[in-house]
Amino acid sequence: MARGPESWVCQSCGAVARKWSGRCEACGGWNTMVEEAAAPALPGGLTQKSRRKSQAPAFTDLRGADAPPPRLPSGIEEFDRVAGGGLVPGSALLVGGDPGIGKSTILLQVMAGLANAGRSVAYVSGEEAVDQVRLRAGRLGLGAAPVKLLAETSLADVLAAIDAAGRVDVVVIDSIQTMFADNIESAPGTVSQVRAVAGELVRHAKRKGVTMILVGHVTKEGQIAGPRVVEHMVDTVLYFEGERSHQFRILRAVKNRFGATDEIGVFEMTDRGLAEVPNPSAIFLGERQEDVSGTVVFAGIEGTRPLLVEIQALVAPSSLGTPRRAVIGWDSGRLAMVMAVLEARCGVAFGPRDVYLNVAGGLRIAEPGADLAVAAALVSAMADVALPRNMVVFGEIGLTGEVRPVAQSEARLKEAAKLGFDQALVPAGGAKRSPSTGVKDISRLADMVHRLVGDG
Repeated sequence: MARGPESWVCQSCGAVARKWSGRCEACGGWNTMVEEAAAPALPGGLTQKSRRKSQAPAFTDLRGADAPPPRLPSGIEEFDRVAGGGLVPGSALLVGGDPGIGKSTILLQVMAGLANAGRSVAYVSGEEAVDQVRLRAGRLGLGAAPVKLLAETSLADVLAAIDAAGRVDVVVIDSIQTMFADNIESAPGTVSQVRAVAGELVRHAKRKGVTMILVGHVTKEGQIAGPRVVEHMVDTVLYFEGERSHQFRILRAVKNRFGATDEIGVFEMTDRGLAEVPNPSAIFLGERQEDVSGTVVFAGIEGTRPLLVEIQALVAPSSLGTPRRAVIGWDSGRLAMVMAVLEARCGVAFGPRDVYLNVAGGLRIAEPGADLAVAAALVSAMADVALPRNMVVFGEIGLTGEVRPVAQSEARLKEAAKLGFDQALVPAGGAKRSPSTGVKDISRLADMVHRLVGDG
């Protein structure tokens, strides 16, 4: 059998080229082209699979006669919430996150919970030996859980071991970048290997009804390493994120065929593993100071969960020719827009001043409903005027200075009232809500500035 021709494959996007180049023409990445061998060719240009005789598949009706299999709850409510209520038999999940953020820890806890509930589970590690996994399980207090362990990197051996184990409900592959297929002539972790291994594991999950959880490394840009086609293969994509300097971790769903997207679960890193945080709003506001300018409580929505978080701003004189604009936990481009609207529509001139913005607790906010809270924090810091401690703020800002309504205003205010916040600055014209003397409608950004600093 003749060996296939060599080709150069981009490790970022999977584009194929016939010769090496320093820059990928598809995605623009530099130094991402790696030489890989193509699949062996058969006479006549046919592949091995196309030579096989197969029977024509039969269609089935959309209305199935059997009830769908029940979900598999792990016993960790925050994880089950993000997964859509539990794991779906025959599904494939991809879990990504920075090194050391806690991916292996949370999955080992999930597997132990499933095993203690009577499920047959297997944990396949391509990065650690069996004794190392046992050592970590002992530190987490999970040493007695009946979890099957395997340290292997060959895809064929892993699938053979799963079949030989009999009934297996859930399998964790840690990680997909360490696995390799024997029929692909390239190193583990390359685009060809990751695509082939992920495809075979997903097919095995669908064929056998096994829930397959794949762990994926992330690049320096925060994306899961390997071709993006892997994210399209799986049913659910979860990102485990958070700052290492903070003890809180966020499990976020960015794709879920069986549940809501943008759902989050909050965990706290302890010496006994990751502990659930059932009321993250109270945790994120636990260290809030009284009567300090530049701090605002934002009532946001993460998935289906209302969440209160503190936004901090600091405006200070700059000694540099170009003032600094530092942002943590929010979009720097959106901060520039809010500052521009404040200057052009409200007369708040930041001039030669450094501006710092921080979302407390290591949480990252992406929704535009935080615009008004950021503007309030900037104005408060600029005027050195503290907002009422029991006030929440939310709303989207337009370029003309108007404040636009946001979704789920009632849920935001209800969560705020639960924690003792009886005042709010909200967009005018939003959804109907129960009347409250502490809720003030804002239609223009200038109205908010005037309410905070008055005529001064």
